[in-house]
Amino acid sequence: MSKKTPAILAFIVLASLSLLLLSCASSSSRPSDVLYVLSQGSNNVGSYALDISSGNLSLINSNASTCATLSKTPSVSCGFPIDIFLDPSGSVAYVLDQGDSTNNPPVVPAIYTYSVNSDGSLGTGTDATTALNAFTPGDTAVAMTRDTAGKFLFVVTQGNQISQPTLAPQLIVFSIQSGTLSVASTLTLTRIPTPGEYSGAVVAAITFGTPAQTLLYIANDKDLVGTNDNTVSEFSIDSTGNATELSGNGYSPYTTDRVPSAVVAVSPAPNAQTSSAVFVFVANSTGNDLNVFQVCTVANGVCSTQDVANFKLNPVGSLVTVAAEPVAMVVDPTSNFLYVVSRTGNEVAGFRISQTAGTLSSLNPATLSTGLNPIAVAMHKSGSFLFISNYGGSTISAYNLDTTSGAMSTPRNVTSEAQPAGLVSR
Repeated sequence: MSKKTPAILAFIVLASLSLLLLSCASSSSRPSDVLYVLSQGSNNVGSYALDISSGNLSLINSNASTCATLSKTPSVSCGFPIDIFLDPSGSVAYVLDQGDSTNNPPVVPAIYTYSVNSDGSLGTGTDATTALNAFTPGDTAVAMTRDTAGKFLFVVTQGNQISQPTLAPQLIVFSIQSGTLSVASTLTLTRIPTPGEYSGAVVAAITFGTPAQTLLYIANDKDLVGTNDNTVSEFSIDSTGNATELSGNGYSPYTTDRVPSAVVAVSPAPNAQTSSAVFVFVANSTGNDLNVFQVCTVANGVCSTQDVANFKLNPVGSLVTVAAEPVAMVVDPTSNFLYVVSRTGNEVAGFRISQTAGTLSSLNPATLSTGLNPIAVAMHKSGSFLFISNYGGSTISAYNLDTTSGAMSTPRNVTSEAQPAGLVSR
């Protein structure tokens, strides 16, 4: 053997180690898994790297402002950020600012768009909607959601029943093209969506079936004259973004328990037209319980052909009791498990969803504690991690999940910026 061989081998090993270290450094500075958290106390978005081997969170930065008007001279206040969503690629973030109807002049609601940097942080936010005149001055945005394909953003507003003339609540559908927003449609609502005091959770969208159907649900607590309403409205969204309420005798809106505060829709078999394809869960913040509905997708003796055409909601079982003031819910990627956050109960409850009936059965453990005043919840795409923002304690609770049983681990609490609200995981 040549005397040069050991030296060559040593060089190869050293080079390999160097490449490995560089690769590790690169991956750690460019995390593929990130949690984004809105701060209402600081008007910014915090970016947290997620260690998928442990579920631990570490702050990347919190420099992305959600209030461009603060930089004006003199500064102008803006509303709180309440919802955040990512496009399907995870490269663009959308943040809903609710606006400030009390300011003089009123600050209109807005959606800010952010590019996602290579290290997982967010770039400078851009107001993507004010120039579109999408929102009316004096109105207040309540909640935002996104369709599965990332084609549309749906925003509901509360209107303004004090101003003269009064403003009616709106459903505004935005079309998304490479991060650029345009108004696809605007629909005046006949009921007032429940105000999300800290974070929006009163609207949900689901796409299912062949051909694909997109349905939208909005929780309402009052009618236009201020009378308690306690209903959930159902809308069909066509391919261009036009929304139509599926109303009529026996159809939308549907009665819920007291003050519906959050709604989610789930399809255990999203590409199958079966009678058990879609369930809708509604959390009632004053009733401290959940309504469960099943969507008619097949005429089967329970649902008529007309019921299927209107995607009628049929109640399933009795009300499901949860801790005080449920305000947010999330379903795991397999549609097997539902997690419900109770704000004044300071806990999260876990349920298994019956894939055929939609009924709920408690997990083991059935509940775990959160931080103080939890208001929003997010699920990692793997179904392995659950995150909850604790508004009163300015912390994030992180739970590891058993993807087979849905069981939650004892939470790890991470200090966040002041008054965390909506959050989303990439």
